[in-house]
Amino acid sequence: MPERTVLQSMSQRHVVSLGPSANVHDAACTMTKANCGSVLIIDTAGVMQGIVTERDLMTRVLAKGLDPTATTVTQVMTRNPQCVTPEVKVADAVLIMIERGFRHLPIVDPDGRVLGVFSARDALPREVNTAVDMAEFREQVNDALG
Repeated sequence: MPERTVLQSMSQRHVVSLGPSANVHDAACTMTKANCGSVLIIDTAGVMQGIVTERDLMTRVLAKGLDPTATTVTQVMTRNPQCVTPEVKVADAVLIMIERGFRHLPIVDPDGRVLGVFSARDALPREVNTAVDMAEFREQVNDALG
């Protein structure tokens, strides 16, 4: 079975985004409503300016005691985030996230158009299930041989 690409493995196909003038409270509400862990900051021209994640809200807002309604997303976002193209394999994307220490990777097409965000959560279901199946199979083989 061929390995999945990041685009194939995404649980959400729509782009969750806000404009640069949005505040942190708006970002938290948007992520909660969309049941996702990040929001892209995209300007009126459609250009991605950055990304705000759950971790950003915790470490850059809450831990610093900032007012979420008075703090704009541009003050706490990661600017120019690392991105991947849709054909990148899940394992390669996970390796990037592990090496760089983040859990969300925007997916962009060759023209720079945002297609979505791949998250560490997107890598889990099939791979975890495959690992469990393999462990159960090995246990059955060991039982049969033992």
